[in-house]
Amino acid sequence: MRKILLIVFIPIMVMAQYEDSGIRGKYFSKKTLTESVIPSFETSKDKLPSPILENNPEYIELYWKTWQLAFDHYKNPPTGSPFVSAYIDEAFAPNIFQWDTFFMIMFARYADHIFPAIQSLDNFYCRQYENGYICREIVEATGEDFVFEGREHTVNPPLFSWAEMENFKITGDKSRFKSVLSVLEKFAEWLEIYRKKENTKHNLYWQTGLGSGMDNTPRGGSGWVDMSAQMVMMYNDMSEMCNQILLDENLELDLKLELSNKSKLFKDKANQISVLINKFMWNEEDGLYYDVDDEGNQIKCKTVGCFWPMLAGVSDLHQSEKLLNNLKDPHTFWRKIPFPSLAADQKNYKADGEYWLGSVWAPTNVMIIKGLDKFGVGNDMAYKFNEFATLATEEYLNGIYEVYKKTGTIWENYSPEAFARGSWSRPDFVGWTGCGPIELLIENIIGLRPDGVNSLLTWHLTRIDKHGIENLKFGNVTVSLSAEKREKVTSPITIKVICDNDFKLNVEHGNNNYKVFKLTKGEHTLIID
Repeated sequence: MRKILLIVFIPIMVMAQYEDSGIRGKYFSKKTLTESVIPSFETSKDKLPSPILENNPEYIELYWKTWQLAFDHYKNPPTGSPFVSAYIDEAFAPNIFQWDTFFMIMFARYADHIFPAIQSLDNFYCRQYENGYICREIVEATGEDFVFEGREHTVNPPLFSWAEMENFKITGDKSRFKSVLSVLEKFAEWLEIYRKKENTKHNLYWQTGLGSGMDNTPRGGSGWVDMSAQMVMMYNDMSEMCNQILLDENLELDLKLELSNKSKLFKDKANQISVLINKFMWNEEDGLYYDVDDEGNQIKCKTVGCFWPMLAGVSDLHQSEKLLNNLKDPHTFWRKIPFPSLAADQKNYKADGEYWLGSVWAPTNVMIIKGLDKFGVGNDMAYKFNEFATLATEEYLNGIYEVYKKTGTIWENYSPEAFARGSWSRPDFVGWTGCGPIELLIENIIGLRPDGVNSLLTWHLTRIDKHGIENLKFGNVTVSLSAEKREKVTSPITIKVICDNDFKLNVEHGNNNYKVFKLTKGEHTLIID
Protein backbone atom coordinates (compact mmCIF):
# COMPACT_ATOMS: atom_id res chain seq x y z
CA MET A 1 0.00 0.00 0.00
CA ARG A 2 2.82 2.42 0.88
CA LYS A 3 4.47 1.86 -2.51
CA ILE A 4 1.24 2.57 -4.36
CA LEU A 5 0.73 5.84 -2.47
CA LEU A 6 4.32 6.90 -3.19
CA ILE A 7 3.98 6.29 -6.91
CA VAL A 8 0.79 8.36 -7.09
CA PHE A 9 1.83 11.16 -4.72
CA ILE A 10 5.16 12.26 -6.27
CA PRO A 11 3.80 13.05 -9.75
CA ILE A 12 0.94 15.06 -8.22
CA MET A 13 3.41 17.17 -6.20
CA VAL A 14 5.62 17.66 -9.23
CA MET A 15 2.65 18.64 -11.37
CA ALA A 16 1.40 21.11 -8.74
CA GLN A 17 4.53 23.21 -9.14
CA TYR A 18 3.90 23.74 -12.83
CA GLU A 19 0.11 23.55 -12.95
CA ASP A 20 -1.16 26.01 -15.53
CA SER A 21 -4.64 27.20 -14.58
CA GLY A 22 -4.88 28.89 -17.96
CA ILE A 23 -4.59 32.30 -16.35
CA ARG A 24 -1.31 33.96 -17.35
CA GLY A 25 0.03 37.38 -16.38
CA LYS A 26 -2.55 37.92 -13.63
CA TYR A 27 -0.19 40.04 -11.52
CA PHE A 28 1.16 42.21 -14.35
CA SER A 29 -0.87 45.19 -15.52
CA LYS A 30 0.27 45.33 -19.14
CA LYS A 31 -1.97 43.06 -21.21
CA THR A 32 -1.62 44.11 -24.84
CA LEU A 33 1.21 44.84 -27.23
CA THR A 34 2.22 48.33 -28.23
CA GLU A 35 4.59 47.84 -31.14
CA SER A 36 7.82 49.83 -31.12
CA VAL A 37 9.83 51.32 -33.93
CA ILE A 38 13.01 49.23 -33.89
CA PRO A 39 16.03 51.54 -34.15
CA SER A 40 19.03 50.84 -36.35
CA PHE A 41 22.64 51.18 -35.30
CA GLU A 42 23.41 53.56 -38.17
CA THR A 43 20.74 56.08 -37.16
CA SER A 44 21.42 55.68 -33.42
CA LYS A 45 25.20 55.74 -33.15
CA ASP A 46 25.41 59.49 -32.56
CA LYS A 47 22.95 59.15 -29.65
CA LEU A 48 24.96 56.43 -27.85
CA PRO A 49 27.59 57.13 -25.20
CA SER A 50 30.92 57.60 -27.00
CA PRO A 51 33.97 56.58 -24.95
CA ILE A 52 37.33 58.36 -25.09
CA LEU A 53 40.44 56.25 -24.40
CA GLU A 54 43.61 57.70 -25.88
CA ASN A 55 45.79 54.70 -24.97
CA ASN A 56 43.30 51.95 -25.83
CA PRO A 57 41.82 52.47 -29.30
CA GLU A 58 41.26 48.70 -29.49
CA TYR A 59 38.67 48.96 -26.71
CA ILE A 60 36.87 51.70 -28.66
CA GLU A 61 36.81 49.49 -31.76
CA LEU A 62 35.41 46.60 -29.74
CA TYR A 63 32.83 48.88 -28.11
CA TRP A 64 31.33 49.99 -31.42
CA LYS A 65 31.40 46.50 -32.91
CA THR A 66 29.47 45.29 -29.87
CA TRP A 67 26.78 47.96 -30.25
CA GLN A 68 26.49 47.18 -33.95
CA LEU A 69 25.75 43.54 -33.17
CA ALA A 70 23.45 44.48 -30.29
CA PHE A 71 21.12 46.52 -32.49
CA ASP A 72 20.50 43.42 -34.60
CA HIS A 73 18.87 41.87 -31.52
CA TYR A 74 16.11 44.44 -30.92
CA LYS A 75 12.80 43.16 -32.20
CA ASN A 76 9.02 43.24 -32.00
CA PRO A 77 7.16 40.01 -31.15
CA PRO A 78 6.17 37.88 -34.15
CA THR A 79 2.61 38.14 -35.42
CA GLY A 80 0.25 36.15 -33.21
CA SER A 81 2.56 36.10 -30.19
CA PRO A 82 0.99 36.90 -26.79
CA PHE A 83 4.05 38.98 -25.84
CA VAL A 84 3.28 42.56 -24.81
CA SER A 85 6.57 44.42 -25.48
CA ALA A 86 9.37 44.74 -27.98
CA TYR A 87 12.52 43.16 -26.60
CA ILE A 88 16.19 42.34 -26.92
CA ASP A 89 17.07 38.69 -27.45
CA GLU A 90 20.16 36.52 -27.88
CA ALA A 91 18.95 35.31 -31.31
CA PHE A 92 20.41 31.81 -31.34
CA ALA A 93 17.02 30.17 -30.75
CA PRO A 94 13.38 31.17 -31.40
CA ASN A 95 12.85 31.54 -27.65
CA ILE A 96 13.51 34.18 -24.99
CA PHE A 97 15.75 33.26 -22.04
CA GLN A 98 15.62 34.82 -18.60
CA TRP A 99 19.32 34.33 -17.76
CA ASP A 100 20.46 35.91 -21.02
CA THR A 101 17.95 38.76 -20.89
CA PHE A 102 19.00 39.89 -17.40
CA PHE A 103 22.56 40.46 -18.54
CA MET A 104 21.71 41.95 -21.92
CA ILE A 105 19.83 44.61 -19.96
CA MET A 106 23.01 45.35 -17.99
CA PHE A 107 24.71 46.89 -21.02
CA ALA A 108 21.60 47.86 -23.03
CA ARG A 109 20.44 50.20 -20.23
CA TYR A 110 23.08 52.63 -21.52
CA ALA A 111 20.85 53.01 -24.59
CA ASP A 112 17.54 53.10 -22.71
CA HIS A 113 16.67 56.45 -24.32
CA ILE A 114 16.94 54.78 -27.74
CA PHE A 115 15.39 51.41 -26.94
CA PRO A 116 14.16 50.59 -23.39
CA ALA A 117 15.50 47.04 -23.13
CA ILE A 118 14.11 46.69 -19.60
CA GLN A 119 10.68 46.11 -21.19
CA SER A 120 12.04 42.75 -22.41
CA LEU A 121 11.13 41.42 -18.95
CA ASP A 122 7.46 42.23 -19.62
CA ASN A 123 7.22 39.15 -21.81
CA PHE A 124 8.14 36.91 -18.91
CA TYR A 125 5.82 38.73 -16.51
CA CYS A 126 2.85 38.43 -18.87
CA ARG A 127 3.40 34.65 -19.09
CA GLN A 128 3.64 34.09 -15.32
CA TYR A 129 1.42 31.28 -13.99
CA GLU A 130 -1.31 32.02 -11.49
CA ASN A 131 0.72 30.17 -8.83
CA GLY A 132 3.73 32.46 -9.46
CA TYR A 133 5.95 30.20 -11.60
CA ILE A 134 7.80 31.74 -14.56
CA CYS A 135 9.51 29.41 -17.02
CA ARG A 136 13.14 30.21 -17.84
CA GLU A 137 12.62 29.83 -21.60
CA ILE A 138 9.53 30.86 -23.57
CA VAL A 139 8.72 30.38 -27.27
CA GLU A 140 8.49 33.73 -29.02
CA ALA A 141 5.85 32.76 -31.57
CA THR A 142 3.36 31.17 -29.17
CA GLY A 143 4.28 32.26 -25.65
CA GLU A 144 4.40 28.62 -24.59
CA ASP A 145 7.00 27.31 -22.16
CA PHE A 146 10.00 25.61 -23.71
CA VAL A 147 11.04 22.68 -21.53
CA PHE A 148 14.45 21.07 -22.02
CA GLU A 149 15.34 17.92 -20.09
CA GLY A 150 12.59 18.29 -17.50
CA ARG A 151 10.62 20.94 -15.64
CA GLU A 152 12.98 20.88 -12.66
CA HIS A 153 15.50 22.71 -14.84
CA THR A 154 13.15 25.53 -15.88
CA VAL A 155 13.79 27.97 -13.01
CA ASN A 156 16.59 30.43 -13.74
CA PRO A 157 18.41 32.67 -11.23
CA PRO A 158 15.73 34.97 -9.74
CA LEU A 159 17.31 38.19 -11.00
CA PHE A 160 14.29 40.06 -12.34
CA SER A 161 14.46 42.51 -9.43
CA TRP A 162 18.20 43.07 -9.88
CA ALA A 163 17.75 43.96 -13.54
CA GLU A 164 14.89 46.31 -12.64
CA MET A 165 16.95 48.02 -9.94
CA GLU A 166 20.09 48.37 -12.06
CA ASN A 167 18.06 49.91 -14.86
CA PHE A 168 16.46 52.28 -12.34
CA LYS A 169 19.89 53.47 -11.21
CA ILE A 170 20.69 54.67 -14.72
CA THR A 171 17.31 56.04 -15.77
CA GLY A 172 16.01 57.29 -12.42
CA ASP A 173 12.61 56.05 -13.56
CA LYS A 174 10.79 54.11 -10.84
CA SER A 175 7.45 53.96 -12.66
CA ARG A 176 7.81 50.21 -13.34
CA PHE A 177 8.00 49.27 -9.66
CA LYS A 178 4.26 49.46 -8.99
CA SER A 179 3.51 47.08 -11.87
CA VAL A 180 6.30 44.55 -11.21
CA LEU A 181 6.24 44.31 -7.42
CA SER A 182 3.20 41.99 -7.35
CA VAL A 183 4.80 39.78 -10.00
CA LEU A 184 8.00 39.47 -7.97
CA GLU A 185 6.15 38.82 -4.71
CA LYS A 186 4.21 35.94 -6.26
CA PHE A 187 7.37 34.55 -7.86
CA ALA A 188 9.13 34.69 -4.47
CA GLU A 189 6.21 32.81 -2.89
CA TRP A 190 6.59 30.06 -5.49
CA LEU A 191 10.34 29.84 -4.94
CA GLU A 192 9.87 29.56 -1.18
CA ILE A 193 7.62 26.53 -1.65
CA TYR A 194 9.37 24.75 -4.50
CA ARG A 195 13.04 25.68 -4.33
CA LYS A 196 13.66 24.77 -0.70
CA LYS A 197 13.92 21.09 0.06
CA GLU A 198 11.99 20.00 3.14
CA ASN A 199 13.70 18.89 6.33
CA THR A 200 17.22 20.10 5.59
CA LYS A 201 19.40 21.49 8.36
CA HIS A 202 20.30 24.55 6.33
CA ASN A 203 16.86 25.66 5.01
CA LEU A 204 18.49 27.21 1.93
CA TYR A 205 17.65 27.02 -1.78
CA TRP A 206 18.49 24.42 -4.43
CA GLN A 207 19.09 24.58 -8.14
CA THR A 208 20.14 22.39 -11.05
CA GLY A 209 22.94 22.98 -13.54
CA LEU A 210 20.59 24.02 -16.33
CA GLY A 211 18.41 26.00 -13.95
CA SER A 212 21.35 27.91 -12.50
CA GLY A 213 22.48 28.87 -16.00
CA MET A 214 25.70 26.91 -15.48
CA ASP A 215 24.47 23.98 -17.58
CA ASN A 216 27.09 21.22 -17.11
CA THR A 217 28.60 22.46 -13.87
CA PRO A 218 29.80 19.54 -11.67
CA ARG A 219 27.80 20.59 -8.62
CA GLY A 220 25.25 19.00 -6.33
CA GLY A 221 23.58 19.35 -2.95
CA SER A 222 20.30 20.78 -1.70
CA GLY A 223 21.66 24.23 -0.84
CA TRP A 224 23.30 26.18 -3.69
CA VAL A 225 25.36 29.28 -2.95
CA ASP A 226 24.31 31.24 -6.03
CA MET A 227 20.58 30.53 -5.72
CA SER A 228 20.57 31.37 -2.01
CA ALA A 229 22.51 34.61 -2.55
CA GLN A 230 20.22 35.55 -5.42
CA MET A 231 17.24 35.15 -3.12
CA VAL A 232 18.88 37.64 -0.76
CA MET A 233 19.25 40.04 -3.67
CA MET A 234 15.62 39.57 -4.64
CA TYR A 235 14.27 40.32 -1.16
CA ASN A 236 16.57 43.33 -0.70
CA ASP A 237 15.51 44.68 -4.09
CA MET A 238 11.82 44.24 -3.34
CA SER A 239 12.33 46.06 -0.04
CA GLU A 240 13.93 48.99 -1.86
CA MET A 241 11.17 49.00 -4.47
CA CYS A 242 8.66 49.44 -1.65
CA ASN A 243 10.74 52.31 -0.25
CA GLN A 244 10.86 54.02 -3.63
CA ILE A 245 7.09 53.70 -4.14
CA LEU A 246 6.60 55.13 -0.65
CA LEU A 247 8.24 58.38 -1.78
CA ASP A 248 5.05 59.14 -3.71
CA GLU A 249 3.29 61.74 -1.55
CA ASN A 250 -0.11 60.93 -3.08
CA LEU A 251 -0.27 57.36 -1.76
CA GLU A 252 -3.21 56.52 0.44
CA LEU A 253 -2.44 55.83 4.10
CA ASP A 254 -3.47 52.16 3.94
CA LEU A 255 -1.14 51.54 1.00
CA LYS A 256 1.69 53.35 2.77
CA LEU A 257 1.31 51.11 5.80
CA GLU A 258 1.15 48.01 3.61
CA LEU A 259 4.30 48.95 1.69
CA SER A 260 6.14 49.90 4.85
CA ASN A 261 5.35 46.52 6.40
CA LYS A 262 6.35 44.70 3.23
CA SER A 263 9.63 46.58 3.03
CA LYS A 264 10.54 45.47 6.54
CA LEU A 265 9.43 41.88 5.95
CA PHE A 266 11.49 41.62 2.75
CA LYS A 267 14.54 43.13 4.45
CA ASP A 268 14.21 40.78 7.42
CA LYS A 269 13.90 37.81 5.06
CA ALA A 270 17.08 38.84 3.22
CA ASN A 271 18.92 39.11 6.53
CA GLN A 272 17.68 35.71 7.69
CA ILE A 273 18.92 34.02 4.51
CA SER A 274 22.25 35.83 4.79
CA VAL A 275 22.77 34.48 8.29
CA LEU A 276 22.11 30.91 7.08
CA ILE A 277 24.49 31.32 4.12
CA ASN A 278 27.29 32.45 6.41
CA LYS A 279 26.53 29.76 8.96
CA PHE A 280 26.49 26.79 6.60
CA MET A 281 28.26 27.79 3.39
CA TRP A 282 31.21 29.95 4.42
CA ASN A 283 34.56 28.16 4.75
CA GLU A 284 37.01 30.35 6.64
CA GLU A 285 40.05 28.21 5.84
CA ASP A 286 39.43 28.16 2.09
CA GLY A 287 37.97 31.66 1.94
CA LEU A 288 35.06 30.48 -0.22
CA TYR A 289 31.35 29.75 -0.01
CA TYR A 290 30.37 26.17 -0.85
CA ASP A 291 27.12 24.36 -1.70
CA VAL A 292 25.80 22.09 1.05
CA ASP A 293 23.96 18.77 1.38
CA ASP A 294 20.84 18.05 3.44
CA GLU A 295 22.87 17.82 6.65
CA GLY A 296 24.62 21.11 6.02
CA ASN A 297 27.91 19.49 5.05
CA GLN A 298 29.88 21.54 2.54
CA ILE A 299 30.46 20.17 -0.95
CA LYS A 300 33.84 21.57 -1.88
CA CYS A 301 33.58 22.34 -5.57
CA LYS A 302 35.26 25.60 -6.59
CA THR A 303 33.17 27.38 -9.20
CA VAL A 304 32.31 30.99 -9.97
CA GLY A 305 29.10 30.29 -8.06
CA CYS A 306 31.18 30.68 -4.86
CA PHE A 307 31.32 34.47 -5.36
CA TRP A 308 27.64 35.47 -5.53
CA PRO A 309 27.50 36.37 -1.79
CA MET A 310 29.82 39.32 -2.47
CA LEU A 311 27.40 40.91 -4.95
CA ALA A 312 24.46 40.04 -2.69
CA GLY A 313 26.02 41.87 0.27
CA VAL A 314 26.13 38.64 2.29
CA SER A 315 29.90 38.62 2.81
CA ASP A 316 31.54 41.16 5.10
CA LEU A 317 34.82 42.94 4.37
CA HIS A 318 36.94 40.16 5.90
CA GLN A 319 35.18 37.46 3.88
CA SER A 320 35.30 39.55 0.72
CA GLU A 321 39.05 40.02 1.09
CA LYS A 322 39.43 36.25 1.25
CA LEU A 323 37.23 35.89 -1.84
CA LEU A 324 39.44 38.49 -3.53
CA ASN A 325 42.53 36.42 -2.70
CA ASN A 326 40.95 33.40 -4.38
CA LEU A 327 40.23 35.44 -7.50
CA LYS A 328 43.91 36.48 -7.58
CA ASP A 329 45.18 32.90 -7.25
CA PRO A 330 46.83 31.77 -10.54
CA HIS A 331 46.25 28.12 -9.58
CA THR A 332 42.46 28.57 -9.48
CA PHE A 333 40.67 31.60 -10.94
CA TRP A 334 43.35 34.00 -12.21
CA ARG A 335 44.05 32.53 -15.64
CA LYS A 336 45.05 34.00 -19.01
CA ILE A 337 41.48 35.22 -19.44
CA PRO A 338 39.77 35.61 -16.04
CA PHE A 339 37.60 34.10 -14.56
CA PRO A 340 37.07 30.41 -15.41
CA SER A 341 33.68 29.03 -14.45
CA LEU A 342 35.42 26.08 -12.77
CA ALA A 343 38.68 26.60 -10.89
CA ALA A 344 41.79 25.30 -12.64
CA ASP A 345 42.70 23.02 -9.73
CA GLN A 346 39.44 21.04 -9.96
CA LYS A 347 39.49 17.55 -11.50
CA ASN A 348 36.79 18.34 -14.08
CA TYR A 349 38.49 21.51 -15.32
CA LYS A 350 38.87 21.78 -19.09
CA ALA A 351 41.46 24.16 -20.54
CA ASP A 352 39.35 24.81 -23.63
CA GLY A 353 36.28 25.44 -21.49
CA GLU A 354 33.70 22.83 -22.45
CA TYR A 355 30.93 25.22 -21.52
CA TRP A 356 30.78 25.46 -17.69
CA LEU A 357 33.79 23.21 -17.03
CA GLY A 358 36.13 26.17 -17.32
CA SER A 359 34.91 28.62 -19.98
CA VAL A 360 34.91 32.35 -19.18
CA TRP A 361 31.40 33.78 -19.27
CA ALA A 362 30.04 37.35 -19.27
CA PRO A 363 27.29 36.89 -16.65
CA THR A 364 29.60 35.49 -14.00
CA ASN A 365 32.40 37.96 -14.82
CA VAL A 366 29.93 40.82 -14.41
CA MET A 367 28.75 39.30 -11.13
CA ILE A 368 32.32 39.09 -9.80
CA ILE A 369 33.42 42.55 -10.91
CA LYS A 370 30.25 44.22 -9.64
CA GLY A 371 30.74 42.33 -6.37
CA LEU A 372 34.26 43.76 -6.13
CA ASP A 373 32.83 47.23 -6.81
CA LYS A 374 30.62 46.95 -3.73
CA PHE A 375 33.74 46.87 -1.59
CA GLY A 376 35.56 49.52 -3.62
CA VAL A 377 34.12 52.31 -1.45
CA GLY A 378 33.90 53.18 2.22
CA ASN A 379 36.71 51.08 3.69
CA ASP A 380 40.49 51.14 4.11
CA MET A 381 40.96 48.38 1.50
CA ALA A 382 38.76 49.94 -1.16
CA TYR A 383 41.73 50.62 -3.44
CA LYS A 384 42.57 46.88 -3.47
CA PHE A 385 39.12 45.98 -4.73
CA ASN A 386 39.06 48.83 -7.26
CA GLU A 387 42.52 48.11 -8.65
CA PHE A 388 41.81 44.43 -9.07
CA ALA A 389 38.39 45.02 -10.64
CA THR A 390 40.05 47.30 -13.20
CA LEU A 391 42.88 44.83 -13.86
CA ALA A 392 40.45 41.92 -14.25
CA THR A 393 38.32 43.94 -16.68
CA GLU A 394 41.39 44.86 -18.72
CA GLU A 395 42.50 41.23 -18.99
CA TYR A 396 38.98 40.12 -19.87
CA LEU A 397 38.61 42.76 -22.59
CA ASN A 398 42.10 42.00 -23.92
CA GLY A 399 41.01 38.40 -24.37
CA ILE A 400 37.77 39.34 -26.11
CA TYR A 401 39.65 41.73 -28.40
CA GLU A 402 42.39 39.27 -29.35
CA VAL A 403 39.77 36.69 -30.34
CA TYR A 404 37.84 39.39 -32.19
CA LYS A 405 40.99 40.21 -34.22
CA LYS A 406 41.33 36.55 -35.22
CA THR A 407 37.68 35.80 -35.92
CA GLY A 408 36.02 39.14 -36.66
CA THR A 409 33.33 38.64 -34.04
CA ILE A 410 32.36 38.26 -30.37
CA TRP A 411 31.68 34.87 -28.79
CA GLU A 412 29.34 33.34 -26.23
CA ASN A 413 32.25 32.34 -23.98
CA TYR A 414 36.04 32.12 -24.03
CA SER A 415 38.85 29.74 -23.18
CA PRO A 416 40.51 30.55 -19.86
CA GLU A 417 43.94 29.39 -21.07
CA ALA A 418 44.35 31.00 -24.51
CA PHE A 419 43.09 33.84 -26.64
CA ALA A 420 40.46 31.58 -28.14
CA ARG A 421 36.73 31.10 -28.05
CA GLY A 422 35.54 28.49 -25.59
CA SER A 423 34.62 25.10 -26.92
CA TRP A 424 30.84 24.93 -27.43
CA SER A 425 30.61 28.66 -28.12
CA ARG A 426 28.39 30.60 -30.53
CA PRO A 427 29.63 33.57 -32.64
CA ASP A 428 28.11 37.07 -32.97
CA PHE A 429 26.94 36.69 -29.38
CA VAL A 430 25.57 40.03 -28.21
CA GLY A 431 23.96 38.45 -26.13
CA TRP A 432 25.44 38.90 -22.73
CA THR A 433 29.02 39.16 -24.00
CA GLY A 434 28.10 42.78 -24.72
CA CYS A 435 28.50 43.44 -20.99
CA GLY A 436 32.31 43.49 -21.15
CA PRO A 437 32.93 45.84 -24.08
CA ILE A 438 30.12 48.24 -23.03
CA GLU A 439 29.10 48.07 -19.36
CA LEU A 440 32.48 47.15 -17.89
CA LEU A 441 34.32 49.50 -20.25
CA ILE A 442 32.24 52.46 -19.04
CA GLU A 443 32.20 51.50 -15.36
CA ASN A 444 35.55 49.82 -14.73
CA ILE A 445 37.95 51.00 -17.45
CA ILE A 446 36.84 54.63 -17.72
CA GLY A 447 35.54 54.37 -14.14
CA LEU A 448 32.16 56.11 -14.44
CA ARG A 449 29.27 55.11 -12.17
CA PRO A 450 26.12 57.05 -13.10
CA ASP A 451 23.27 57.48 -10.62
CA GLY A 452 20.23 58.83 -12.41
CA VAL A 453 18.14 58.66 -9.24
CA ASN A 454 20.22 61.32 -7.49
CA SER A 455 21.67 63.13 -10.54
CA LEU A 456 25.12 62.02 -9.40
CA LEU A 457 28.07 60.79 -11.44
CA THR A 458 30.93 59.14 -9.57
CA TRP A 459 34.25 58.90 -11.40
CA HIS A 460 36.88 56.46 -10.14
CA LEU A 461 39.65 58.27 -11.92
CA THR A 462 42.91 56.31 -12.13
CA ARG A 463 44.14 56.62 -15.72
CA ILE A 464 46.70 59.21 -16.88
CA ASP A 465 45.89 59.24 -20.61
CA LYS A 466 43.16 61.44 -22.02
CA HIS A 467 39.94 59.59 -21.28
CA GLY A 468 36.26 60.10 -20.65
CA ILE A 469 32.97 59.84 -22.51
CA GLU A 470 30.57 61.86 -24.64
CA ASN A 471 26.76 61.71 -24.66
CA LEU A 472 26.40 59.74 -21.43
CA LYS A 473 22.76 59.93 -20.39
CA PHE A 474 21.60 59.19 -16.85
CA GLY A 475 18.35 60.41 -15.33
CA ASN A 476 17.59 63.81 -16.87
CA VAL A 477 21.25 64.62 -17.52
CA THR A 478 23.32 64.16 -20.67
CA VAL A 479 27.00 64.85 -20.12
CA SER A 480 30.27 64.80 -22.03
CA LEU A 481 33.42 64.89 -19.93
CA SER A 482 37.09 64.10 -20.30
CA ALA A 483 40.20 64.11 -18.15
CA GLU A 484 43.23 65.58 -19.90
CA LYS A 485 46.46 63.62 -20.27
CA ARG A 486 48.87 63.96 -17.34
CA GLU A 487 52.39 62.78 -16.57
CA LYS A 488 51.67 60.59 -13.55
CA VAL A 489 48.88 59.67 -11.16
CA THR A 490 49.98 62.33 -8.65
CA SER A 491 49.84 65.11 -11.25
CA PRO A 492 46.99 67.64 -11.12
CA ILE A 493 43.85 66.56 -12.96
CA THR A 494 42.09 68.79 -15.49
CA ILE A 495 38.52 67.76 -16.37
CA LYS A 496 36.37 69.36 -19.04
CA VAL A 497 32.60 68.99 -18.75
CA ILE A 498 29.61 69.87 -20.94
CA CYS A 499 26.16 69.06 -19.51
CA ASP A 500 22.57 69.88 -20.35
CA ASN A 501 21.32 69.85 -16.77
CA ASP A 502 22.54 70.29 -13.20
CA PHE A 503 24.26 67.34 -11.52
CA LYS A 504 26.91 66.43 -8.96
CA LEU A 505 30.26 65.01 -10.05
CA ASN A 506 32.11 63.02 -7.40
CA VAL A 507 35.72 62.42 -8.45
CA GLU A 508 37.54 59.67 -6.54
CA HIS A 509 41.28 59.67 -7.18
CA GLY A 510 44.17 58.02 -5.39
CA ASN A 511 43.53 56.21 -2.14
CA ASN A 512 40.23 57.47 -0.71
CA ASN A 513 40.59 61.01 -2.07
CA TYR A 514 37.27 62.59 -3.01
CA LYS A 515 36.26 65.86 -4.61
CA VAL A 516 32.61 66.77 -5.20
CA PHE A 517 31.55 69.39 -7.74
CA LYS A 518 28.02 70.79 -8.04
CA LEU A 519 27.74 71.56 -11.73
CA THR A 520 25.12 73.62 -13.50
CA LYS A 521 24.01 73.36 -17.11
CA GLY A 522 26.80 74.48 -19.45
CA GLU A 523 30.57 74.08 -19.86
CA HIS A 524 33.08 73.70 -17.02
CA THR A 525 36.81 73.23 -16.55
CA LEU A 526 37.71 71.59 -13.25
CA ILE A 527 41.18 71.29 -11.74
CA ILE A 528 42.08 68.88 -8.95
CA ASP A 529 45.53 69.37 -7.38
